[in-house]
Amino acid sequence: MLRLIASDIDGTLLQNGAKVLPTELFDEICRLKKQGILFCPASGRQYHSLRQLFAPVADRIPFICENGAVVFGPGDPGPALGKTVMDRRLAVELCRGIMALPEVEVLISGANTSYLCPKRESFVSEVRDGLGNSAVVVERPEDVPEDIIKVSAYCPGRLAETRIALVFRWERAFRAAVAGEDWLDFTLADKGRGLGQLCKTLGIGFDEVMAFGDNYNDLPMLQKVGQPYLVTSAAPELRARVAGSCKAVLDILRTL
Repeated sequence: MLRLIASDIDGTLLQNGAKVLPTELFDEICRLKKQGILFCPASGRQYHSLRQLFAPVADRIPFICENGAVVFGPGDPGPALGKTVMDRRLAVELCRGIMALPEVEVLISGANTSYLCPKRESFVSEVRDGLGNSAVVVERPEDVPEDIIKVSAYCPGRLAETRIALVFRWERAFRAAVAGEDWLDFTLADKGRGLGQLCKTLGIGFDEVMAFGDNYNDLPMLQKVGQPYLVTSAAPELRARVAGSCKAVLDILRTL
């Protein structure tokens, strides 16, 4: 029996550069909830950003945020159901490594705040206005006043060299995940772990979950669930590892 649907956002629900979710999605989320099927966004995005994106239904659904590093239940705001904290000394050292790379910005994530040490003033507006994040500028990574749950490198046009510079150095300490074309995320969690925390709280088995994704950071979630789907725009090597395929998430939701 299907009880939970978890879906990635960027590249999966939002395709071809779309910034706004279709109204029909919210109608489907409400219809499915009446049938006892809960919908949950599962994203590298911040909780604040996701609540804005899902505003019509934000109080009625849980959220897996920051690539699974923090999970919130339904509500306004919802209760924190799980949080995976990075070792602070290592996280700060990673931040320093990112800041040393030319033309690469660092974004440090707390539970619901992004902390920035911007090289470009425009980066702050890109995070606040473009991503919809609650963001604070700090002088140094050491000045972040809360637990660090994710560290991200924003590297437009420089993803390949940024991966080479950082992943080998940090892959033993943290999980690295490509999140879209311009972001490289480091956490101790992943979407599979975040989904596990949510399912444990709700008493739902992985075999009762359907999930959708399009990128490598979705695999830990897709490989756990009973009904996994990749959108057809995903890379061929990913599609070979996941049984289900669809052009759009709504195509599947309409059939349930």
